[in-house]
Order: sequence, then structure tokens, then C-alpha cells
Amino acid sequence: MPTARANGIELEYDTFGRPDAEPLLLVMGLGAQMVLWEEDFCELLAERGHFVVRFDNRDIGLSTKMSSHGVPNVLQMMIDAQAGKPLAAPYTLDDMADDTAGLLDALEIERAHVCGASMGGMIAQTLAIRHPARVKSLTSIMSTTGAPDLPGPRPEAAAALVTPIPTDRDGAIERGVMVFRTIGSPGFPFDEDGVRRRAALQYDRCHHPEGQARQLAAILAHGSRRERLRDVRVPALVIHGADDPLVPVEGGHDTATALPDAELLIIEGMGHDNPRDAWPRVVERICALTARAAAR
Repeated sequence: MPTARANGIELEYDTFGRPDAEPLLLVMGLGAQMVLWEEDFCELLAERGHFVVRFDNRDIGLSTKMSSHGVPNVLQMMIDAQAGKPLAAPYTLDDMADDTAGLLDALEIERAHVCGASMGGMIAQTLAIRHPARVKSLTSIMSTTGAPDLPGPRPEAAAALVTPIPTDRDGAIERGVMVFRTIGSPGFPFDEDGVRRRAALQYDRCHHPEGQARQLAAILAHGSRRERLRDVRVPALVIHGADDPLVPVEGGHDTATALPDAELLIIEGMGHDNPRDAWPRVVERICALTARAAAR
């Protein structure tokens, strides 16, 4: 897969579809490599007239690692955040949004439809705030505004998130199964074989748990985007699972309320993942949004 120089770092990326089609940038979430945007999902979007770009965020996968910054004390940051104390992090979502803008520069894409999941939704929101001229439409999936008055994750989901990540392959795969059993979609079949395959793929590409800690610190230090999202004027789509235990559905409602031109899709039985059986609805709504935005 190719690499692009963006915002002073290297980002690993991959593409699907014709380069002259409508560009659609997919941004993945916390500790997740671009391969969690599964190839079949990307192909569905490409078949609907998009030039799909997926990439590894900084500090994960095959993109640049920020190891010189050390590993933050995430638990202490969580405590400080709840107490309203100021937080310091090696980088924030602003930097990650600037990475994304730099990737568009490297690919010579002036404006793109941008779709982010979880932390990727936060990055996509921040890109629309910081670089509005680069965004044709915004899709925010299982994400949130980061406002402090929103409910937090259920205890079991929070515990799964901060469970130490094993360094060995088998342990890392088992942890992946445990996490997605906890945060996944109770209304859809649990694809254990698929979870194991994706966890193994991520481990074999690059196992870098320290990057996930720094990414989580970036989320915690970024604060609320609620007020700034009110100035985002592009067509938007907010997709959220009604049964999301990690980012409760109130985060989706708040995002849709904050964005002036947003549609909201709540999927019953969906948790904090992208179940294959929900793909037809998700793809259909993303494509309807991008068509509406392209027609402007």
C-alpha cells in the first residue's frame, strides 16, 4: 500500500474505485487500523460512484509512530477530565485533523466527502471545523461532540477499553474478541471468526498498543466540539447505534442537533461496531448524502 507525506508525518493509505469519481475519505477510530474499514464495505461505496480512500491514523498501523512522546497516564487523565482540570497530551484531534487535510493535499484532492467512525467521527468533525473548504459532506458514525454533560460509557465498556493490551499475538486476538463481545451490536449476529481475523490482521500489520494510549489522550484533551459544530455548513449525516455501550446514543443525538444541516439515522440493535448486516442501510444513506452534497 502507498504512503503519503502529510503534516510532517507519513500516512499509509489505500484506495478503491476510479480516481475521477467522487472522493470519499474514511477515517477510523481509536487504536483501529484502516483495515477495519473492510474491503467489501469499501468496494460497495466504490461501486456507487466513489473514489474511496482509507488510511492509518498517526500512531497506528503503518503510519508514523509518535513514540518519542512516551506513554501518557490515561487513567489519571480521565480522573482529571471528570474534575474539570486542564489536560495535556502529546497531540490532539486538531493535529489528527490536520494530518487528514495533509493527506488530501498529497492526493491532490481539493474537497472530499468525509466519513469517520468513533474517534474517526471526532476527527472528521474537527476537519470540518478547521478546514471547512476541504469537506463536501460529513458523516459521523457512533461518535459524539465530546460535550462533558453527555453520558459516558457503560462501566463494562469503559473497563474493556482500558484493559491492558497483551503483547503476544494470541493474547491480543483474545482481547479483541472480548472487547467486541462487550461493545458490539446485540441486535446483530456476533461474527467471532471475523473479529478474530481482523484482530490477527491488525496484529500482523503492526502491533503498537502505545499508540492507542496517545490517541485516547488526544480525545480526552480535545474537549467539546458542540459549539464549533454549529458553524459547519456542509450536508451531514449522523449514524448511531441505539445500543452503543461505549459512546451512548445521546452522543449521536447531540451531534445531529449541533450540526445545522444534519440527518440522523439511529439503528436499533447496533452497538459500537459496523455489523455487516447493517451495511446496506449505512451505504445507502452515505450515498444519498454524498449525492445531495454533490448536487449543490
